[in-house]
Amino acid sequence: MLTMEALKAYGADTAQGLARCMNNENFYLRLVGMELGDRNFDKLSQALKEGDAKAGFEAAHALKGAVGNLALTPIYEPVCKLTELLRGQDDVPDTGDLLPQIQKAFADLKALAE
Repeated sequence: MLTMEALKAYGADTAQGLARCMNNENFYLRLVGMELGDRNFDKLSQALKEGDAKAGFEAAHALKGAVGNLALTPIYEPVCKLTELLRGQDDVPDTGDLLPQIQKAFADLKALAE
């Protein structure tokens, strides 16, 4: 179950995320829960697998905004790096372990909701 305490332990900046939600804890938790269904995680993985830098950038950029507004730091930091690597690229550059970091952080977040 998603709780503020679990999100703090996960590494989210809950104070910042909560402030963006007018300090409404239920609203914040509901938005975090909604992020678990964000199709951009799948789109990002698929785009990188297919070598589509433009689609990868679009998915990463969308995620950057969503997880940034919710202050989900464990996902936000590698997504920011990946977004900048893909920006303006025709081919997918070496992204190192950024995608696995994002996938692990997303899986960890999903586990909190179970």
